[in-house]
Amino acid sequence: MLLRTFGWSMGITVAGLVLAFILWGGKGLAIVAILSVLEISLSFDNAVINAGIVRKLNAFWQKIFLTIGVLIAVFGMRLVFPILIVSVTAKLSPYEAVKVAINDHDRYELLVTNAHPAIAAFGGMFLLMIFLDFIFEDRDITWLSWLEKPLAKLGKLDMLSVCVAMVALIIAATTVATGVPVHGGGHGTIDKAETVLLSGVSGLLAYLVVGGVSGYFEERLEDDEEEDEDGEGDTEGAEPAEPAGEVAPVAAKKTGSSRARTVGMAGKAAFFMFLYLELIDASFSFDGVIGAFAVSNDIFEIALGLGIGAMYIRSLTVFLVRRGTLDDYVYLEHGAHYAIGALSIILLVTIKYDVSEVITGLVGVVLIAASYWSSVVRNRRLGEGSQESDDDKTEVTSGV
Repeated sequence: MLLRTFGWSMGITVAGLVLAFILWGGKGLAIVAILSVLEISLSFDNAVINAGIVRKLNAFWQKIFLTIGVLIAVFGMRLVFPILIVSVTAKLSPYEAVKVAINDHDRYELLVTNAHPAIAAFGGMFLLMIFLDFIFEDRDITWLSWLEKPLAKLGKLDMLSVCVAMVALIIAATTVATGVPVHGGGHGTIDKAETVLLSGVSGLLAYLVVGGVSGYFEERLEDDEEEDEDGEGDTEGAEPAEPAGEVAPVAAKKTGSSRARTVGMAGKAAFFMFLYLELIDASFSFDGVIGAFAVSNDIFEIALGLGIGAMYIRSLTVFLVRRGTLDDYVYLEHGAHYAIGALSIILLVTIKYDVSEVITGLVGVVLIAASYWSSVVRNRRLGEGSQESDDDKTEVTSGV
């Protein structure tokens, strides 16, 4: 299963590293390898979040995620998107932005770095909304119950997550955005409060629109399934008014609805869920793209290295879905969402201050590892409880 799931990623890794050696020699090979590891370490929590969404999709849309989604992730977010950001923020034509990216690496790095406040505000607000909606939702299973249960009660207030996110954005705009250091050899600071506010609100709106529409279609699908189940229950409990041979259509309907629940989300619901996935991936990729300039300012080295890492995140997503890992280790999604919350705050802080990618990666890894270990402990405890229950039943039976 490992080879089938990670085979494409391994093949692209070998091809990418060979290409890097041919184009840039041993130094380029090392840079691409480092960037690949950087992307994987920064985005492991992204794979967990993706898996929680991808498992809701049917087989067709899962393939779309693994094909078109990969192209968008590798070429769109790691190659085209930074150029578009440079084009918009520097007021250059796309053609001029491409020329700068290819021919003037130092200027390209400077332009992308100067665009970081806008990128961080957009991505930070989008990720913060994901975390807040998760933490304010009432759940049957809680990881940090002392924190999650009180917050779930508060979450019954309408639009609480939006209000909290707006407060966080206002704080960011009036603190870290007011004294952003000037890059490129200049001295002093510049006020980016307006830029941060505009970009942050844009990230918030993007989440509300795409996340809201995908959630709407998901709820409609669940309502339809519940209606089908109710109809099946009424049919099964009723007296047969027709000959046995006439019941076949009802049985077929039952089989069909069961299959629909097994196959997963399709149509408009799956399309908007796919868009939601891509926006999540985009928000996760921002810190990776910016952090990559600490290693290289060559756009093609960055795209190749981060692209290889993105392939492994996609493969890891599929692995988690196929193995049913999120069902077996129920706290993993909690850990991933806490990592998202931490990343959103880190992105907002990086508007003014430099935060090492090592810290960003370690925060996610530690939270994921802690949630995994908690899941293992829970499973052992439940297994021991089940075993004790079986032993008690055995003793009672043997004593009768």
